[in-house]
Amino acid sequence: MMVSRVLGSLRRAVLSGCKAQPSLYQVCSSLATGPRQDVGTFYELRTYDIKPAKAKEFLELVNKSINIRVAHSEMIGFWTAEFGSMNKAFHIWKYDNFAHRRAVRKAVVADKEWQERLSVLLQFLDKQHMEIAYMVPWCELGSSPKPGVYELVTYQLKPGGPALWGKSFKAAIDAHISKDYSKLIGVFHTEYGLLNTVHVLWWYENPDSRAAGRHFAHEDARVVAAVRENVQYLESQQNMLLIPAPFSPLK
Repeated sequence: MMVSRVLGSLRRAVLSGCKAQPSLYQVCSSLATGPRQDVGTFYELRTYDIKPAKAKEFLELVNKSINIRVAHSEMIGFWTAEFGSMNKAFHIWKYDNFAHRRAVRKAVVADKEWQERLSVLLQFLDKQHMEIAYMVPWCELGSSPKPGVYELVTYQLKPGGPALWGKSFKAAIDAHISKDYSKLIGVFHTEYGLLNTVHVLWWYENPDSRAAGRHFAHEDARVVAAVRENVQYLESQQNMLLIPAPFSPLK
């Protein structure tokens, strides 16, 4: 019945021309629930698998060359994996919109100096992975209070997006930060890549403070209850402890 009504509205919109567009928008709105992310700013999350014997050379060359690349767009952070994975580099780039990224990519391709450095950097890599993600509607990009370490927790959630799991997921995040167990940097929801994926980036002073915070959180009734509520939407999860590179904006 719902499908028939939608098809009927679409048919009337086509036959009636532009004047019928408001009714078409109303149909679309009736099918959407929950808060939406901004259609502007998004983040590009890149993960590089580095050849084990080339990790040191890779980081040294990136350190010498990254200023050329960041002249074209904003890098949020650049890290290497310490625990949870090996020989991985993870970095985040911010764009105002897709037109902005298109313009940046065009400029980067035309930058001969960067292309020369990139051709060498690529020789140190086994694989590249990229995702486009929005910040969830209830989160803003945070900053580190001082140099530390980061935990990237990746959740694979059931289809439906924030309209389905947003409330319980936010409750679980809020429960963790309410007692200062950790410092939230960002919650990223994929738009391109493996869908229904959420990456949560946390800051800690050091690995031991992370371990202590996790221990206390596991004994906190509010955290336990919030996590149990959110588990019904969870398919899988994994994490990495990340060390910021010397040139990373997020230290």
